[in-house]
Amino acid sequence: MEIAWGSVLAFLGIAIAVVFPGIGSARALGRLGEQAAGVVTEIPDRFGATLILQALPGTQGIYGLLIGFMIMTKIGVFDLANFVPLTLYQGGMFFLAAVPIAVVGLLSAIAQGKACAGGMGIVAKRPEDLAKAITYPAMVETYAVLAFLASLLMLNGIPL
Repeated sequence: MEIAWGSVLAFLGIAIAVVFPGIGSARALGRLGEQAAGVVTEIPDRFGATLILQALPGTQGIYGLLIGFMIMTKIGVFDLANFVPLTLYQGGMFFLAAVPIAVVGLLSAIAQGKACAGGMGIVAKRPEDLAKAITYPAMVETYAVLAFLASLLMLNGIPL
């Protein structure tokens, strides 16, 4: 049996699209969960505000998963009867389409987690400024969304 190296590259693209943003999101969510628990231990009524801030960096993992699923759908992973081995060129394009969300998803989740950590301090001392605490991490989210769009547009432009 001959290995279709293009398909291998496409699967590698799926893996990085899912794994790297997932790592960034999990890392940020874990650290923020610890910080939120500290705030809520001292001020229990801040649970809702801290939960919002903790959830924000989780979106990068979702964006990566969506791109991974879209690649799987496009190459026929869910319909193996119609699965066609990819050329090296096609597989390379799928791999490269995954790179923006993989790299930016990882780094922006970590950066957004740091911005959310600062927001936890705002919420702990000034709960009325929750909107301000959310605005800073939302600025980081912009780049995760742009990376998702870049990966999506690249993916949709790949001919099979």
